[in-house]
Amino acid sequence: MSKRDEVISWITLGLALLAVYLSLIYTPFINEPKLIPRVAQKIFYFHVPGAWVGFLAFFVVFVCSIAFLKTSDRRYDSIAQVSAEIGIIFSTITLVTGPIWGKAAWGAWWDWGEPRLVTFLVLWLLYIGYLILNRSVAEDFRRARYAAVFGIVAFVDVPIVFLSVRWYRTVHPSQPILERGGLSPEMKLAFFLSLFVFTVLFYLILKTRLSLFNMEDEVKEIKEKMEE
Repeated sequence: MSKRDEVISWITLGLALLAVYLSLIYTPFINEPKLIPRVAQKIFYFHVPGAWVGFLAFFVVFVCSIAFLKTSDRRYDSIAQVSAEIGIIFSTITLVTGPIWGKAAWGAWWDWGEPRLVTFLVLWLLYIGYLILNRSVAEDFRRARYAAVFGIVAFVDVPIVFLSVRWYRTVHPSQPILERGGLSPEMKLAFFLSLFVFTVLFYLILKTRLSLFNMEDEVKEIKEKMEE
């Protein structure tokens, strides 16, 4: 890790601790008489940023997949694979925290009639499939091309997930941060700080994992040469 990234890491750690404090303690509770929904609402500050980073990571997969098909440059394939791994991690955070919030707010862990939940689950499964595909084809260049096509097609579900609350009647909240009066100033501060921290974490994890990924490729190439 470079000196710059090390400094960014320490700053991010401090901001992450601040974000946790603002989210859990500083921000006011929602106007709800029951305790459990009031406490569960705090999940919002981690649930939504997790989804945002998932979308961002899958967008990187989409762009790098197009770039690979145009250039056949292995770097784009590597970035796409690593970004998909990170996107799945943050999407899993969203999938885990969502039902907790839903149980407190709606009285059910899951609702198969809820478009946002179902389309997001499909998105998560698509990128799980993307990683499985990357490990299922032996010939490297063919694997990379198949994965690139799959990564482009899978991204179609991202705007569907985002717009599902506008297209269909749903109990899932829309985008309250974009609506006047949706969040108090304290809540906006905590939310946008969490969003920033999650985004920087994505960058740091991507860079670190990409270095390890490249090292794994180098070791693989050395082993192949030794076996010849």
